Amino acid sequence: MKKIVLSLAGVLIATAFAPEASAIPAFARQTGRACSACHMQHFPVLNPTGQEFKASGFTQIGTKGKFKTEDLSIPDNLNAAILMKARYQKTNESPAAAISGTTTGGGQWQIPDELSLFFGGRIGENEMVKVGFMMENNLVGGPIGGIVAGLRVPMVFSAGPATIMAIPYATDTLGQAYGYELSSTGMTRGIRWAEHRADISAAQYTTLGATAASGIAMVAQTEMGYINLSRWSPNFAYAGGKGAVQMSSTWLRVAATPTIAEWAMHIAYGVASGSNYCNAPVGGAAVAPTAADKCDTKGNAFDVQAQGELAGMETSLYFQTSNAPKSGTTANHFNASTTNDVKATTFGGEVSVIPHTLHLGAAYRKGTDGTGSKDDAITLTAVYDLFQNVALHANYSKYSGPGYTSATGNSLFTGMLEASW
Repeated sequence: MKKIVLSLAGVLIATAFAPEASAIPAFARQTGRACSACHMQHFPVLNPTGQEFKASGFTQIGTKGKFKTEDLSIPDNLNAAILMKARYQKTNESPAAAISGTTTGGGQWQIPDELSLFFGGRIGENEMVKVGFMMENNLVGGPIGGIVAGLRVPMVFSAGPATIMAIPYATDTLGQAYGYELSSTGMTRGIRWAEHRADISAAQYTTLGATAASGIAMVAQTEMGYINLSRWSPNFAYAGGKGAVQMSSTWLRVAATPTIAEWAMHIAYGVASGSNYCNAPVGGAAVAPTAADKCDTKGNAFDVQAQGELAGMETSLYFQTSNAPKSGTTANHFNASTTNDVKATTFGGEVSVIPHTLHLGAAYRKGTDGTGSKDDAITLTAVYDLFQNVALHANYSKYSGPGYTSATGNSLFTGMLEASW
């Protein structure tokens, strides 16, 4: 067994607790497997097993808990889980600007920052096709009756060594890649390796992976990679409003997923293109869109993710670069500036210094904002897993650039309890 040198304090902590990576347990209930079987280091980072489960359309079921008869194959219970995030955030803006409890400069408790109810699992399966679903519901507000926040329904067809998928999807904030994405680089807002999303993910900084989207993803996948071609609209769900079903934008994502020297790799490029009708009011009246609602949907991202071991410790390494071009005669959905591209490059990594328990990370962002100014960040992260489904997070980011002053502050600390059950 490979030895890891730990401090005395680390040894005491490791002795006191024997947990593994935290996760939403809905699929653990379905598969009968530990959350750590599908997650690298901690939730929501997926390992190759978790990526395989996602590629199956969330349909894999364990040896028990299945009801099957002619033309019916479902779990005997609906798989559900609740996710809660309770955060404390503090920036270092000047006391004059920081009113305690109302701004992050005065220190702000956000309880809950997130409270979501998840459902997911198999809808049906036979020799030709598998159908599954994943549904996220906000319990503390949302645009459609305070409930639905995201939905995808993968239909998975086997074609020899390849898998073909058609995935209708809708999300309020997770981006056009929400239909199908296997990386943990932040290409979708909800699947990122650290809490300060715009500081550790270039795609989150440019908002390429952080807006409303509804569409259909057509995916072809083999063990060496996948292609995701999505037709989508920059609006969340059809509710009769402006342009909500005008799926005239395109998202193309090409990814390679080889194993190199025992490192599981995810190397991908994605590009959003086309134009659409934006600003559709969810739940609004059936009003015809106007020229003012027109927008381009242009942006791109390239990223590399590597998962393996360094000195016997689980390690993940991340690189991402993203660009949202400036708006022209038509506004760009990802960048309102008419004078400058918004772009960023991020480097990061995370090491499990106590296996399945304590994970330490760091990231650097080199960014350019809509004014053309420097917007850089250095971030330190720590995740301590109390149990597979309960974790304590600490993120600290230090910012540099002309947009940061003593009045607005140039640092952010986040302490967070994340739990799911």
